[in-house]
Amino acid sequence: MNLRTEVMQFIGTKMDAFMNEFLKPIETNWQPADFLPDSTQPSFFDKLRDLREQVAALSYDYLAVLVGDTVTEEALPTYESWLMGMQGVNQEDGQGWTRWVRGWTAEENRHGDLLNKFLYLSGRVDMRAMEVSTQYLIADGFDIGTGSDPYRNFVYTSFQELATNLSHRRTATLAKQAGSPILSQMCGVIAADEMRHAKAYKAFVSEIFALDPSNMMLAFDDMMRKKIVMPAHFLRETGVKIGETFAHFSDAAQRLGVYTVHDYIRILESLLIDWKIDVIADLSDEAQRARDYLMALPARLTRVAERTKTPSLSYEFSWIG
Repeated sequence: MNLRTEVMQFIGTKMDAFMNEFLKPIETNWQPADFLPDSTQPSFFDKLRDLREQVAALSYDYLAVLVGDTVTEEALPTYESWLMGMQGVNQEDGQGWTRWVRGWTAEENRHGDLLNKFLYLSGRVDMRAMEVSTQYLIADGFDIGTGSDPYRNFVYTSFQELATNLSHRRTATLAKQAGSPILSQMCGVIAADEMRHAKAYKAFVSEIFALDPSNMMLAFDDMMRKKIVMPAHFLRETGVKIGETFAHFSDAAQRLGVYTVHDYIRILESLLIDWKIDVIADLSDEAQRARDYLMALPARLTRVAERTKTPSLSYEFSWIG
């Protein structure tokens, strides 16, 4: 048994505590039906009319970002299978990590479900085109540079959950400003889930740093050198190559201020602080050099970001009529 597996098994013995802290009981958790018009009630059509009136003011860029976020959330089968394939996870014995992945997946599943139904009711989205993109994203899979290494995977999930929290929080704010309190509330509850999940994955990394600091530092260094690629990077539409749709989606997010290159840097800075990278002891010489690189990286990325310009709106998504 290698060291990574030993570390994972040790942390897995404490999974009950992690799940109690970072996941919510199913019976008391929110469900998509809590926020959508109830089709069994006489008031359904009145509430649907209100929903559509609120959505009418949403901008083209906003709809593009919301659809991209929805497709990304809907590709959950890919994320679960990828986490189940991590070193130290054995779904056959029902151990702690397996329960965590399933519990996390069960909470995340509500996000795409809620946003999908909302967009269907909104009447402003070509649902079939969106569904094609969702099927492509699941069928294509993705390579985020982690392999089966849990250390790299947890750097990725920590970063990605913080990014999705930020994105959903800002779409919530923009929806409220546009006069859609229903959508604002939806994006807000999704953002809250993402923050709880981010705290969990950050806690896993902190545990690993305490047990295997040098290898964890090298994994962090490796992921940041590769750059954290969001799942939406693999978005595509009919007749469009992988990566092209994401570029336009990313431009829309930048124009809205939903997620920018500066946010990427701020998330990195927050992880350096949360994991106390500057004071971690007992590092190998290679890990010390990795730490030096990581501590200097925000300033380097900031210099690059200052030269970055966001293109103006010029692309028509198949998702939006």
